[in-house]
Amino acid sequence: MDVEDAGMTPTTAPVTIRTDRLVLRTYRPGDHQDLLTFYGRSDVCRYLFNEPWSPDDAREAVQTRMSRRDPAAGAVALVVGYEGRVVGSVSAWLVDESGNAVDTERTAEVGWAFSPDFGGRGFATEAVTALIDLVFATPRLRRVVAQMDARNESSARLARRIGLRREAHFRQNAWIKNEWTDTVVFATLRSEWPTSL
Repeated sequence: MDVEDAGMTPTTAPVTIRTDRLVLRTYRPGDHQDLLTFYGRSDVCRYLFNEPWSPDDAREAVQTRMSRRDPAAGAVALVVGYEGRVVGSVSAWLVDESGNAVDTERTAEVGWAFSPDFGGRGFATEAVTALIDLVFATPRLRRVVAQMDARNESSARLARRIGLRREAHFRQNAWIKNEWTDTVVFATLRSEWPTSL
């Protein structure tokens, strides 16, 4: 993985990560059209908090995500490109698991969505691994978690495939799309992540 612009601040340079096949980069204004091709699908949004996007939803989401450029400053959101096409999106944001206001080692939560049109090629594995590598390059970052609807077997398989450990299964803890749903939590520590050893 090659991370460009590593010395950025939240309001300056964009992040670009190059893996063997993919380019992960910060959002740009025109990305809403590509993202709409999969975020506009009901099968992609089935286990997400949001309904399928409209064109206005896509523009608004891109506008919001364009400012998320630095995990150390709180959040990073990246589109995943393959041969010039956007095939997915990944993001990470800081969460407080400490239970107090002490600024100690931090936890980041990660999330992802990918176009089913590009499934089965290992793009999600490659992209989410690169995202976690980036997150663990952040100073004082100790832990990464991924939470998902317990019915989302494809995301759970991805979490296990990249080396996240299943830590919890909360029963009917979230009211989403007019029903109670279960949440599963996967996680890893910096000391467990291969590139951090």
